Amino acid sequence: MKTGDLKAAYKTIMDDHFPQAMEVSFIGKDGSRQTLVYEKVTWVIDGVEKGLRYGENPGQEAAFYKLVNGNLRLGGVECIHPGNYLVSDLELLQSGKHPGKINITDIDNALNILRYFSEKPCTVIVKHNNPCGVAEADSLADSYARALMADRVAAFGGAIAMNREMDKATAEQIVDSYSEVVAAPAFAEGVMDMLVRKKNLRVMRIGNIEHLREFVGRRFVDFKSLMDGGMIAQWSYEPQALTRDKLLPASTSYKGTEYSIRRTPTDREYEDLLFGWKVEAGVTSNSVIYVKDGVTVGIGTGEQDRVGVAEIARDKAYRKMADRLCWERHKTAYNLLADKDQRAALDVEVKEKKGGLPGSVMVSDAFFPFRDGVDVGIREGVTAIIQPGGSLRDFESIEACNEANVAMVFTGERSFKH
Repeated sequence: MKTGDLKAAYKTIMDDHFPQAMEVSFIGKDGSRQTLVYEKVTWVIDGVEKGLRYGENPGQEAAFYKLVNGNLRLGGVECIHPGNYLVSDLELLQSGKHPGKINITDIDNALNILRYFSEKPCTVIVKHNNPCGVAEADSLADSYARALMADRVAAFGGAIAMNREMDKATAEQIVDSYSEVVAAPAFAEGVMDMLVRKKNLRVMRIGNIEHLREFVGRRFVDFKSLMDGGMIAQWSYEPQALTRDKLLPASTSYKGTEYSIRRTPTDREYEDLLFGWKVEAGVTSNSVIYVKDGVTVGIGTGEQDRVGVAEIARDKAYRKMADRLCWERHKTAYNLLADKDQRAALDVEVKEKKGGLPGSVMVSDAFFPFRDGVDVGIREGVTAIIQPGGSLRDFESIEACNEANVAMVFTGERSFKH
């Protein structure tokens, strides 16, 4: 196959043989039936009705369905009612190459995180269904700049979601980089004239973003299809530890001895701990996040062991800081910096500053089975840690924190996302 043929594959628009509607019925032992009804989502693009461009890869046919009828209630838990749409009813202001499955799911996961942030302007940038940068700020433009520079390399070709109307200052930054998708509740006058310069950018207006807060605590049926055609259905995960009063100072007992954390977090640490725990809801497990001053510093995702993912998040913080400083000072990526002296100077500075980790907080979606995980963060200068707790050896983590005067709180809930 020629190179040109490979490139052409990404321009392919798959045929759509999926039906217009779909029903999923839950049938009780008594024969009672609760049915969820779904309708296929399409858009009119250049006068032609189109559905998803393709699935996760070119060659995979796919369809996008929205819930239009049925109210499922199981064990006292009720499904989100039909009609409360976000991504399912997006307005495609600019189609670019029109969306594929990955574009939709990336924006969906960005909103999954964004719903927990409403008080300040917030930007979430997602790549391959994981956040690469999340930041709050006093202005939308600043929140975007901080989220972008948290991991400028990974943000290339990512999906951006914002919780405020996009203004010109923010749009100006977006057109200076490459993104696949951008979603906002509204776009100020003149912004679309700027974004149109990026002809392949998908621009989505999702009016209900301004009502995202209403989706906190609301559940939907989460389906997972198995390779043999089987299916797992579960209620969606909804974190409960979203406020300071839900967090517990770390304590445990082991072989008759009580262990308690000596220092509770400061107000600033509490803010970052809660910020990180909210971001965790959208990160593939097993994961560790470092957060500082309302922005992600390093995000480790999808690893098999906890100490390993803590180290990966640490290493990413170092690399991203080197790239950020290089871009700010030399307007080039760190990996492309040819001047050896400049590179050496950056390496020394990043090492001295420990990747910006001193003063940050450490976030873990599951408990630390041994102290080696928390030790990774403590060595880098984290000042507070949030984790579910519940390990048989929680006392080791508590002792490690007490030795370093690091605060630690338990959420009492795990935040896995597979």
